Amino acid sequence: MKIPQALCTVPEDFVTDFYMISSYQQEEELYYMEQKKNLVTLGSTGITVEKNSFGALPIQRISKEAAIGLLRKAYAAGVTFYDTARYYTDSEEKVGAAFDGMRDKIYIATKTGATTTEGFWKELHTSLEKLKTDYIDIYQFHNPAFCPKPGDGTGLYEAMLEAKDKGMIRHIGITNHRLNVAHEAIDSGLYETLQFPFCYLATDKDLELVQDCKKAGMGFIAMKALSGGLINNSAAAYAYLAQFDNVLPIWGVQRENELDEFLSYIDNPPTLTPELQAVIDRDREELQGEFCRGCGYCMPCPAGIEINNCARMSLMLRRAPAADWLTPEWQEKMEQIEQCLHCGQCKSKCPYGLDTPRLLEENYADYQKVLAGQID
Repeated sequence: MKIPQALCTVPEDFVTDFYMISSYQQEEELYYMEQKKNLVTLGSTGITVEKNSFGALPIQRISKEAAIGLLRKAYAAGVTFYDTARYYTDSEEKVGAAFDGMRDKIYIATKTGATTTEGFWKELHTSLEKLKTDYIDIYQFHNPAFCPKPGDGTGLYEAMLEAKDKGMIRHIGITNHRLNVAHEAIDSGLYETLQFPFCYLATDKDLELVQDCKKAGMGFIAMKALSGGLINNSAAAYAYLAQFDNVLPIWGVQRENELDEFLSYIDNPPTLTPELQAVIDRDREELQGEFCRGCGYCMPCPAGIEINNCARMSLMLRRAPAADWLTPEWQEKMEQIEQCLHCGQCKSKCPYGLDTPRLLEENYADYQKVLAGQID
């Protein structure tokens, strides 16, 4: 089906008044009705959106003007779900600027990493201000080390309920990288959505989470759908996740060509062909075992090491254009591994239980061999 021309008419710099897009309301609503084949509903929330959704973490790395352009272009093509977080530096501000005056046309999910009620309210008010809105569709606890519950002594879940009663948030969610916390959240019945890493490298335990969410009527939001950049075939990634009718993938985007790739799947969604299955099988074989997902929860490093990239450098050299990772800048960053304090902070914070210092050493040794031309 062709996207209505009115929705595609966005200026080249994508930053002209957004009302150029929003004025075609009737045509837009007809378009969405015709798109039902690609829609997913997040559990009992009633939120039904295009299977493609926008992960707004990467836009913190680009200019405000460029970010607004990407966000508006995504909306014009039918993307209405946007995921951000208080801790993604200026991401919320960019989302708010892009959709100012169009709040009723999109769904916004954001997150709080607060550990106290005082911090909770401060972050919530800041998010509302930055997003230029008076409510958040899904407010999520951001990767807590435990599952917040009423009566646990923190007051965090009670604050969520109060915010919901006041109309400041509409649904309560949680994000995590730990299976035990995720299962506890599902079993508690307290949460309407779970955001968890999920891609075609998933284990049986990850698949169980998806199934349990469906049984519980809980929405499942798939982060790390490209495994932090290790998966380089987006069609295979999309086709795999399309098998799960209760899963909403959020694709992290910071370049227009990346966005265009995912937008092309709205009209022509990839299916799991034998060719794409072969890609998945090959990647599963290559990426089995311990490897860094690049989540960044080990950061910051007291020795200044960019752990979330350095600890997976061997994979990036072989799964992305190697030249991008062999620049003088990256050589300097890898050399910083020599300053490791072996304090164990990164290891203790890794949600996957990885021996991060060992991974850093192994990746640095491999990197040096590649630089010396001893190995490819």
